[in-house]
Amino acid sequence: MAVATTQRPASRPLAGLEAGHRRYREKFIVGGLFLCAAFSIVVTVGIVFALVVPSVDFFRAISPVEFFTGTEWAPLFKNSKFGVLPLLSGTIVVTLIAAVICLPLGLAAAIYLSEYAARRTRSFVKPILEILAGIPTVVYGFFALTFITPLLRENWPFGTPPGVFNALSAGLVMGIMILPTVASISEDAMFAVPQSLRAGAAALGATKYEISTRVVVPAGLSGIIAAFVLGISRAIGETMIVLIAAGGTPTLSFNPAEAMQTMTAFIGAAGLGDQATGSVGYKTIFAVGITLFVMTLVMNIISIRLVRKYREVYD
Repeated sequence: MAVATTQRPASRPLAGLEAGHRRYREKFIVGGLFLCAAFSIVVTVGIVFALVVPSVDFFRAISPVEFFTGTEWAPLFKNSKFGVLPLLSGTIVVTLIAAVICLPLGLAAAIYLSEYAARRTRSFVKPILEILAGIPTVVYGFFALTFITPLLRENWPFGTPPGVFNALSAGLVMGIMILPTVASISEDAMFAVPQSLRAGAAALGATKYEISTRVVVPAGLSGIIAAFVLGISRAIGETMIVLIAAGGTPTLSFNPAEAMQTMTAFIGAAGLGDQATGSVGYKTIFAVGITLFVMTLVMNIISIRLVRKYREVYD
């Protein structure tokens, strides 16, 4: 007796159609990612072009030797002086003060969150720490001017107290502002270290402190270096804090109690529209900007080399 059987319709056309849709979606996603990458490159090239053209015109009028070796900076006055060293020294002083605050404290906070804090504590403390990164920098600037500076002036133990505007208060507050960035990225790098390394060190008798400092930190060193470089780069490029708290006096000095002007503060102050477009004073903005751009570019190149040197790859 013959048994009737029902044949299931062939699914190859449908499967092929679905595969074709997946390929189109894949190509669409790849194309979108390429456009995003290309957009960032185009923006970078545009920024470089916008800086280079006026800077070339500036250096045709002002000698690069005078610009990079001069010790007086007064480009907007009648007897103009175009030595950028006072701005450079102010930038270095404020950045070093910020680095002294944010690098060790940020690393210590990252070690605590990664190795010592309980999961519930970590999920509570880390978002609160990152809130500091969302506070507007102008608020930090007025905090430095109205709270930190009076505190320093009232408790200064080294003779003449700082002035109303000084590099120390700006650097201290800038370090507080950058601390969450350093702590968050460093903690992510250490949290990504495999647990097997911690377990192996514990099996050999290492203490929690030894595991943290001799195993986890070296294993996550590439990410920690990246966090440090990002924090320092942000300190170099910060404008509002130094514009409000450090003052507008370009002083060639390494005394943090004095008022100083950084490169970004000068750009912010000179870019208000007081200078006629096309004048030498106007073009100083771009000359200082291209100098700052080259500084951060060199720093990023060095950081990339360090990250590649100390990068650890785990299976």
